[in-house]
Amino acid sequence: MLSISHTVTERFLRYVKIDTQSDPESSTCPSTEKQKNLSRALVEELQEMGIEDAHLDEYGYVYATIPSNTAKKVPVICFCAHVDTSPDCSGKNVNPIVHKNYQGGNIVLPADNSQVLTPEDHPELLNQIGNDIITADGTTLLGADNKAGVAEIMDAAYFLMTHPEIKHGTIKILFTPDEEIGRGVDKVDLKKLGADYAYTMDGETLGHIENETFSADMVTVEINGFSVHPGYAKGKMESAIKIAAAIIDSFPKDHSSPETTAGREGFVHPVSVSGTIEKTNIKIIIRSFETEKLKELENMIESIIKKVMKSFPKSSYQFTVTEQYRNFKEVLDKHPQLIKYAEEAVNRAGVKPHLTIIRGGTDGSRLSFMGLPCPNIFAGEHAFHGKHEWVSIQDMQKAVETIIHLCMIWEERS
Repeated sequence: MLSISHTVTERFLRYVKIDTQSDPESSTCPSTEKQKNLSRALVEELQEMGIEDAHLDEYGYVYATIPSNTAKKVPVICFCAHVDTSPDCSGKNVNPIVHKNYQGGNIVLPADNSQVLTPEDHPELLNQIGNDIITADGTTLLGADNKAGVAEIMDAAYFLMTHPEIKHGTIKILFTPDEEIGRGVDKVDLKKLGADYAYTMDGETLGHIENETFSADMVTVEINGFSVHPGYAKGKMESAIKIAAAIIDSFPKDHSSPETTAGREGFVHPVSVSGTIEKTNIKIIIRSFETEKLKELENMIESIIKKVMKSFPKSSYQFTVTEQYRNFKEVLDKHPQLIKYAEEAVNRAGVKPHLTIIRGGTDGSRLSFMGLPCPNIFAGEHAFHGKHEWVSIQDMQKAVETIIHLCMIWEERS
């Protein structure tokens, strides 16, 4: 067993206090300049460890290299996490609370007593008896997604830099902006990164290794209605807003939606409606673990639209499909050692590994199809994107140990 004087908790508690919320309405990269506040701090800490090439680029990406200390030729491995937090819930003035030695029962968040974590809503809490749970105070999200991963990578880097007796190949570190708004690797320079394989530290439950994501498309529907003065609209007006509402209301009520699916079931999900009487846009995300089924779901939507549009002869629509990301299992299956070594590393950390799926995507989804195969490893984060977000200190420590063991295993097997 590794003997580690962990720094992960102290780092995490500092990082979550820095507001790094991304903004989907912004066209810049990063979408918010404040993300760089954390990234600059990370660069400074990496340089203080002796990682000389650590730097922040103009787009908000942090790159760093832990040099090899072995004579073996070892594949270059990258560990990746994202600095931004979700736009869905405030990340400003985060006040982290450590609930020591959790003994079960409810956790009432002190700044808003209506915010209560219960084992019924968060069953994973029942596996945390005796552990230390970190939450926010009830007024913001916590930021464990993905500052837990950031802190874990930083703690592992510090251990490797201060323990040269631990043999490893070249290790790359990548911290990205804007993952929460789907742009996490838009400006990454893979040539500069120079890695052969990667792991994102952005997973949930202790021991989980995620090697499957949704495949994802975005459908944009533009409704062109027929606008006239409302005082003289009888028999003439065809409101694009009402057409959009009729389309959405015609979506299946008992299947193919986020609220009616689980496991490997895909869905269609309208995420925004905006416009006027004359023109209204609907954005719909399409998700399926089987890429070929995306088309089936898209055809279902368009058939609904065509049926609704029959009642509005003066109106028309445009239907546009944009690819977002694909199930990275298609890539990872070609590199079985990535998962095999991850399972061994989790085992060596004293945890039972569990292969699982992500009902979503990660930076690793796109990185894999960009030529950098990249599964996802647990970071311990739970209930992300909301005020109930929490993480266990002990789970974060096990994630750190997993990273270190992975570095060792890649060196041993080379």
